[in-house]
Amino acid sequence: MSTTILAASRRGIARALAAFMLCAASPLAFAAATIKADSLTVGSDLTYPPYAYMDAGKPAGFDADFSRLLASKLSLKPVFVDTRFPDLILGMRAHRFDAVASALYVTPERTKLIDFIPYLKTGASLVVLAASQYAPAGPEALCGKRVASIKGASWTPKLQKVSRETCQPRGQGEIKVLEFPTSPEAMMALRSQAADAMIEDAAVVHGMLAQSKDSLKLTSTTLLYPIVIGLGINKESKELQGALAGALQRARESGEYQALLARYGLEEPSAAEIQAALMAPGR
Repeated sequence: MSTTILAASRRGIARALAAFMLCAASPLAFAAATIKADSLTVGSDLTYPPYAYMDAGKPAGFDADFSRLLASKLSLKPVFVDTRFPDLILGMRAHRFDAVASALYVTPERTKLIDFIPYLKTGASLVVLAASQYAPAGPEALCGKRVASIKGASWTPKLQKVSRETCQPRGQGEIKVLEFPTSPEAMMALRSQAADAMIEDAAVVHGMLAQSKDSLKLTSTTLLYPIVIGLGINKESKELQGALAGALQRARESGEYQALLARYGLEEPSAAEIQAALMAPGR
Protein backbone atom coordinates (compact mmCIF):
# COMPACT_ATOMS: atom_id res chain seq x y z
CA MET A 1 0.00 0.00 0.00
CA SER A 2 1.42 3.43 -0.96
CA THR A 3 2.20 6.05 1.66
CA THR A 4 -0.52 8.33 0.25
CA ILE A 5 -3.19 5.62 0.37
CA LEU A 6 -2.12 4.57 3.87
CA ALA A 7 -2.33 8.17 5.14
CA ALA A 8 -5.77 8.60 3.57
CA SER A 9 -6.92 5.36 5.18
CA ARG A 10 -5.68 6.48 8.57
CA ARG A 11 -7.48 9.83 8.19
CA GLY A 12 -10.70 7.97 7.32
CA ILE A 13 -10.37 5.75 10.40
CA ALA A 14 -9.71 8.81 12.56
CA ARG A 15 -12.81 10.56 11.21
CA ALA A 16 -14.94 7.47 11.78
CA LEU A 17 -13.63 7.11 15.32
CA ALA A 18 -14.33 10.79 16.03
CA ALA A 19 -17.88 10.43 14.73
CA PHE A 20 -18.40 7.36 16.90
CA MET A 21 -17.13 9.19 20.00
CA LEU A 22 -19.44 12.13 19.28
CA CYS A 23 -22.45 9.85 19.16
CA ALA A 24 -21.38 8.11 22.34
CA ALA A 25 -20.99 11.44 24.14
CA SER A 26 -24.39 12.77 23.12
CA PRO A 27 -27.39 10.39 23.29
CA LEU A 28 -29.33 12.79 21.07
CA ALA A 29 -26.77 12.72 18.26
CA PHE A 30 -28.09 9.42 16.97
CA ALA A 31 -31.66 9.92 18.14
CA ALA A 32 -33.05 13.19 16.85
CA ALA A 33 -32.04 16.63 15.69
CA THR A 34 -32.94 19.61 17.83
CA ILE A 35 -33.57 23.10 16.45
CA LYS A 36 -29.99 23.95 17.35
CA ALA A 37 -27.69 20.95 17.21
CA ASP A 38 -25.92 21.47 20.53
CA SER A 39 -28.92 22.86 22.46
CA LEU A 40 -32.28 21.93 23.92
CA THR A 41 -34.50 24.92 23.15
CA VAL A 42 -37.36 25.20 25.65
CA GLY A 43 -40.46 27.38 25.43
CA SER A 44 -41.55 28.69 28.83
CA ASP A 45 -43.70 31.50 30.18
CA LEU A 46 -41.19 33.15 32.51
CA THR A 47 -43.83 35.09 34.45
CA TYR A 48 -45.13 32.13 36.44
CA PRO A 49 -43.35 31.43 39.75
CA PRO A 50 -42.60 28.95 41.23
CA TYR A 51 -42.60 27.04 37.93
CA ALA A 52 -40.91 29.52 35.60
CA TYR A 53 -39.76 33.08 36.16
CA MET A 54 -36.76 35.38 35.87
CA ASP A 55 -34.39 35.78 38.81
CA ALA A 56 -31.38 38.09 38.51
CA GLY A 57 -31.75 37.99 34.74
CA LYS A 58 -31.79 34.19 34.48
CA PRO A 59 -34.64 31.65 34.07
CA ALA A 60 -35.52 30.14 37.45
CA GLY A 61 -38.12 27.86 39.00
CA PHE A 62 -38.95 24.17 38.81
CA ASP A 63 -39.45 24.01 35.04
CA ALA A 64 -36.17 25.81 34.37
CA ASP A 65 -34.29 23.48 36.75
CA PHE A 66 -36.06 20.44 35.31
CA SER A 67 -35.13 21.47 31.76
CA ARG A 68 -31.51 21.96 32.77
CA LEU A 69 -31.48 18.52 34.37
CA LEU A 70 -32.78 16.80 31.22
CA ALA A 71 -30.44 18.78 28.98
CA SER A 72 -27.45 17.77 31.10
CA LYS A 73 -28.37 14.10 30.67
CA LEU A 74 -28.27 14.61 26.90
CA SER A 75 -25.07 16.69 26.83
CA LEU A 76 -27.06 19.64 25.50
CA LYS A 77 -27.11 23.33 26.44
CA PRO A 78 -30.54 24.49 27.72
CA VAL A 79 -31.84 27.58 25.91
CA PHE A 80 -35.06 29.24 27.09
CA VAL A 81 -37.48 31.17 24.89
CA ASP A 82 -39.77 33.36 27.00
CA THR A 83 -43.25 32.98 25.49
CA ARG A 84 -46.67 33.85 26.89
CA PHE A 85 -48.67 30.81 27.90
CA PRO A 86 -51.41 30.95 25.20
CA ASP A 87 -48.73 30.89 22.49
CA LEU A 88 -46.58 28.03 23.79
CA ILE A 89 -48.17 25.16 21.88
CA LEU A 90 -48.45 27.24 18.71
CA GLY A 91 -44.81 28.26 19.02
CA MET A 92 -43.61 24.69 19.44
CA ARG A 93 -45.68 23.45 16.53
CA ALA A 94 -44.11 26.23 14.47
CA HIS A 95 -40.69 24.85 15.54
CA ARG A 96 -39.63 27.89 17.54
CA PHE A 97 -38.48 25.51 20.27
CA ASP A 98 -37.98 21.79 20.86
CA ALA A 99 -40.19 21.39 23.93
CA VAL A 100 -42.53 23.25 26.28
CA ALA A 101 -41.78 23.24 30.02
CA SER A 102 -44.20 25.69 31.60
CA ALA A 103 -46.68 24.06 34.00
CA LEU A 104 -48.51 22.73 30.93
CA TYR A 105 -51.48 20.66 32.07
CA VAL A 106 -52.03 17.31 30.32
CA THR A 107 -55.53 17.20 28.84
CA PRO A 108 -57.13 15.03 26.14
CA GLU A 109 -57.73 18.20 24.12
CA ARG A 110 -54.04 19.08 24.13
CA THR A 111 -52.95 15.52 23.36
CA LYS A 112 -54.71 15.92 20.00
CA LEU A 113 -52.12 18.60 19.19
CA ILE A 114 -48.93 17.50 20.97
CA ASP A 115 -47.38 14.64 22.94
CA PHE A 116 -46.45 14.77 26.62
CA ILE A 117 -43.86 13.42 29.03
CA PRO A 118 -45.74 13.75 32.37
CA TYR A 119 -43.60 14.77 35.34
CA LEU A 120 -45.74 16.59 37.96
CA LYS A 121 -49.22 16.68 39.46
CA THR A 122 -51.05 19.73 40.75
CA GLY A 123 -54.46 21.40 40.81
CA ALA A 124 -56.12 24.80 41.16
CA SER A 125 -56.89 27.04 44.14
CA LEU A 126 -59.11 30.07 44.69
CA VAL A 127 -57.78 33.25 46.25
CA VAL A 128 -59.42 36.56 47.20
CA LEU A 129 -58.35 39.78 48.91
CA ALA A 130 -57.82 39.26 52.62
CA ALA A 131 -60.25 42.06 53.47
CA SER A 132 -63.05 40.51 51.38
CA GLN A 133 -66.06 38.91 53.07
CA TYR A 134 -66.43 36.67 50.02
CA ALA A 135 -64.79 33.26 50.54
CA PRO A 136 -65.59 30.78 47.73
CA ALA A 137 -64.76 27.19 48.71
CA GLY A 138 -65.31 25.70 45.26
CA PRO A 139 -66.51 26.39 41.69
CA GLU A 140 -70.23 26.44 42.60
CA ALA A 141 -69.56 29.41 44.89
CA LEU A 142 -68.36 31.43 41.89
CA CYS A 143 -71.84 31.84 40.38
CA GLY A 144 -72.49 35.46 39.46
CA LYS A 145 -68.87 36.45 40.14
CA ARG A 146 -65.91 37.73 38.12
CA VAL A 147 -62.96 35.34 38.24
CA ALA A 148 -59.49 36.36 37.04
CA SER A 149 -57.38 33.70 35.31
CA ILE A 150 -54.38 33.29 33.05
CA LYS A 151 -55.49 32.92 29.43
CA GLY A 152 -55.69 29.40 28.00
CA ALA A 153 -55.93 27.62 31.37
CA SER A 154 -57.50 24.16 31.40
CA TRP A 155 -59.95 25.08 34.18
CA THR A 156 -61.68 27.79 32.12
CA PRO A 157 -63.95 25.40 30.15
CA LYS A 158 -64.68 23.55 33.41
CA LEU A 159 -65.84 26.76 35.08
CA GLN A 160 -67.91 27.61 32.01
CA LYS A 161 -69.58 24.20 32.29
CA VAL A 162 -70.41 24.86 35.96
CA SER A 163 -71.80 28.23 34.90
CA ARG A 164 -74.05 26.68 32.23
CA GLU A 165 -75.17 23.59 34.12
CA THR A 166 -75.37 24.82 37.71
CA CYS A 167 -75.33 28.60 38.07
CA GLN A 168 -77.67 29.70 35.31
CA PRO A 169 -80.38 27.03 35.91
CA ARG A 170 -80.48 28.22 39.53
CA GLY A 171 -80.80 31.84 38.44
CA GLN A 172 -77.53 32.73 40.21
CA GLY A 173 -75.83 34.39 37.25
CA GLU A 174 -72.94 33.22 35.11
CA ILE A 175 -69.34 32.77 36.16
CA LYS A 176 -67.55 35.48 34.25
CA VAL A 177 -63.98 34.32 33.61
CA LEU A 178 -61.66 37.27 32.93
CA GLU A 179 -58.61 36.00 31.04
CA PHE A 180 -55.22 37.74 31.09
CA PRO A 181 -51.97 37.00 29.21
CA THR A 182 -50.03 36.46 32.45
CA SER A 183 -50.73 35.44 36.02
CA PRO A 184 -49.42 38.76 37.45
CA GLU A 185 -51.93 40.63 35.28
CA ALA A 186 -54.74 38.42 36.60
CA MET A 187 -53.55 39.17 40.13
CA MET A 188 -53.60 42.91 39.37
CA ALA A 189 -57.24 42.58 38.34
CA LEU A 190 -58.02 41.01 41.71
CA ARG A 191 -56.05 43.64 43.63
CA SER A 192 -57.79 46.46 41.77
CA GLN A 193 -61.16 44.80 42.49
CA ALA A 194 -61.87 44.34 38.79
CA ALA A 195 -62.34 40.67 39.75
CA ASP A 196 -63.98 39.10 42.78
CA ALA A 197 -61.65 36.09 42.94
CA MET A 198 -58.70 34.55 41.17
CA ILE A 199 -58.20 30.92 40.17
CA GLU A 200 -54.63 29.73 39.78
CA ASP A 201 -52.38 26.71 40.09
CA ALA A 202 -52.05 25.67 43.74
CA ALA A 203 -48.25 25.95 43.82
CA VAL A 204 -48.42 29.40 42.24
CA VAL A 205 -50.99 30.50 44.82
CA HIS A 206 -48.74 29.17 47.58
CA GLY A 207 -45.97 31.46 46.36
CA MET A 208 -48.34 34.42 46.01
CA LEU A 209 -49.55 34.03 49.59
CA ALA A 210 -45.98 33.90 50.88
CA GLN A 211 -45.21 37.23 49.19
CA SER A 212 -48.55 38.97 49.73
CA LYS A 213 -47.85 40.34 53.24
CA ASP A 214 -51.26 39.06 54.37
CA SER A 215 -53.14 40.95 51.65
CA LEU A 216 -54.52 37.74 50.10
CA LYS A 217 -56.24 34.65 51.44
CA LEU A 218 -56.80 31.13 50.16
CA THR A 219 -60.49 30.18 50.22
CA SER A 220 -60.80 26.84 48.38
CA THR A 221 -60.94 23.94 50.83
CA THR A 222 -59.65 21.21 48.52
CA LEU A 223 -57.42 20.97 45.45
CA LEU A 224 -59.66 21.87 42.50
CA TYR A 225 -59.48 19.93 39.25
CA PRO A 226 -56.38 17.81 40.14
CA ILE A 227 -54.33 17.35 37.02
CA VAL A 228 -50.98 16.20 35.66
CA ILE A 229 -48.30 18.51 34.22
CA GLY A 230 -46.22 17.37 31.27
CA LEU A 231 -43.32 18.34 29.06
CA GLY A 232 -44.81 19.18 25.66
CA ILE A 233 -43.25 17.61 22.55
CA ASN A 234 -44.23 17.83 18.87
CA LYS A 235 -45.96 14.68 17.66
CA GLU A 236 -43.50 14.19 14.81
CA SER A 237 -40.52 14.38 17.21
CA LYS A 238 -40.71 10.76 18.37
CA GLU A 239 -36.93 10.31 18.60
CA LEU A 240 -36.57 13.46 20.68
CA GLN A 241 -39.44 12.35 22.90
CA GLY A 242 -37.71 9.01 23.45
CA ALA A 243 -34.39 10.71 24.24
CA LEU A 244 -36.02 13.06 26.76
CA ALA A 245 -37.96 10.20 28.37
CA GLY A 246 -34.67 8.32 28.70
CA ALA A 247 -33.03 11.37 30.25
CA LEU A 248 -35.84 11.59 32.81
CA GLN A 249 -35.42 7.92 33.66
CA ARG A 250 -31.70 8.40 34.22
CA ALA A 251 -32.47 11.37 36.48
CA ARG A 252 -34.80 9.13 38.48
CA GLU A 253 -32.17 6.44 38.79
CA SER A 254 -29.59 8.95 40.01
CA GLY A 255 -32.01 10.44 42.54
CA GLU A 256 -31.62 13.93 41.06
CA TYR A 257 -35.26 14.14 39.94
CA GLN A 258 -36.61 13.15 43.37
CA ALA A 259 -34.31 15.72 45.00
CA LEU A 260 -35.61 18.43 42.64
CA LEU A 261 -39.23 17.55 43.44
CA ALA A 262 -38.51 17.66 47.17
CA ARG A 263 -36.83 21.07 46.88
CA TYR A 264 -40.06 22.55 45.52
CA GLY A 265 -42.45 20.46 47.63
CA LEU A 266 -43.92 18.79 44.54
CA GLU A 267 -44.82 15.20 43.64
CA GLU A 268 -44.54 12.90 40.63
CA PRO A 269 -47.85 11.60 39.24
CA SER A 270 -48.68 7.91 39.45
CA ALA A 271 -49.35 5.80 36.36
CA ALA A 272 -53.07 5.81 37.22
CA GLU A 273 -53.13 9.61 37.51
CA ILE A 274 -51.38 9.96 34.16
CA GLN A 275 -53.87 7.62 32.53
CA ALA A 276 -56.78 9.54 34.05
CA ALA A 277 -55.40 12.85 32.78
CA LEU A 278 -55.10 11.46 29.26
CA MET A 279 -58.41 9.65 29.09
CA ALA A 280 -60.93 11.17 31.51
CA PRO A 281 -63.94 12.67 29.68
CA GLY A 282 -64.25 16.41 29.94
CA ARG A 283 -60.74 16.94 31.31
